[in-house]
Amino acid sequence: MCKAILWLASVSLLICPAVSCYECFVEVEDSLRLCWGHVLTHENVRNVDECFRMLDRIFNTNESVIEAGRVGEGYDIKLKEILDAEILPIVEEFDQQLNKDSVYESRLLTAADNFIAAASKLPRVSGCFPPCGFQSAGAVYNCITCQYDSCEFPLDCPVQEIEVMENSGARMWCDVPFDLPNDIEVIWRFAEEVKTQEMDQFKEVTAGVDRLYSIPSTRLQHQGTYQCEMYSGSRSIVRLYFYITVTPQLVAGHTELQEIFDLSLLPGGQLLAAPGAAPRSFLRLLLFLLTTCLTTSLLLLFLSLGVLYWTSVSEEERPVGNTDEDEVLGPVLL
Repeated sequence: MCKAILWLASVSLLICPAVSCYECFVEVEDSLRLCWGHVLTHENVRNVDECFRMLDRIFNTNESVIEAGRVGEGYDIKLKEILDAEILPIVEEFDQQLNKDSVYESRLLTAADNFIAAASKLPRVSGCFPPCGFQSAGAVYNCITCQYDSCEFPLDCPVQEIEVMENSGARMWCDVPFDLPNDIEVIWRFAEEVKTQEMDQFKEVTAGVDRLYSIPSTRLQHQGTYQCEMYSGSRSIVRLYFYITVTPQLVAGHTELQEIFDLSLLPGGQLLAAPGAAPRSFLRLLLFLLTTCLTTSLLLLFLSLGVLYWTSVSEEERPVGNTDEDEVLGPVLL
């Protein structure tokens, strides 16, 4: 009867909101055998409850122990082997034997340090890569829950904006920063003209293993949202979205000319100097060019007026009468 009460009290101490690698791998019966002979030094009485509180302090709430247990998938078995190698020899040694609390604390602290040192050498995982995708390879063992934590990200990634000019090429890569299985299948879908992530608005374009989707020459009808979904077997791993905006060539050309004109003017409406040129030097150069243009225009004007005047004078001095041509043609006409 007393043994049953002791067992229930011990279990109630072990079953608490915060657990650790110790409770994940060490059986309750072994913990009972370990703590059976725990004696408080000052009172010189056996106290099993205080032994479990010591275990809780050394293992359960020890951040170093919890962090050392964050190993990659499949290495939880190795964690149990390491902890058993440290705890079970103490269980066998202390079983049905009285030992002071100071002896317990010294031996358990050493066991915890040895566990941390050995577990920390086990392979670590690369972790989770936000913000999206089912990342099974990123799962780590959690000594608080005694199970592997998956990367709890949504399948849908944020929409990536792509701006292209009409008749130019566009390329979209279905790529993620985490490792993928070998049996990947890729499905590309398209929702014309809209920016969306609603599945019912997409139509399948192609399916296979190609993670690159390219458009050699974009047209206005290519504007819209492209979705890339990757599968492994029947499981969807990730969905990437690309929203393409196509700018017509006429609009693009007008915009570029407007930008060049805007950039060529200073805020006061003055022309922008060449890079590296001093403002005064630029003004002098501008004045010289204007003077040269004006002088050239006046010179051309004077030359044109001179030619007109010379032509008019020549016509007035010309003799009036029959020309040689008239004399030749006259007899023929008779």
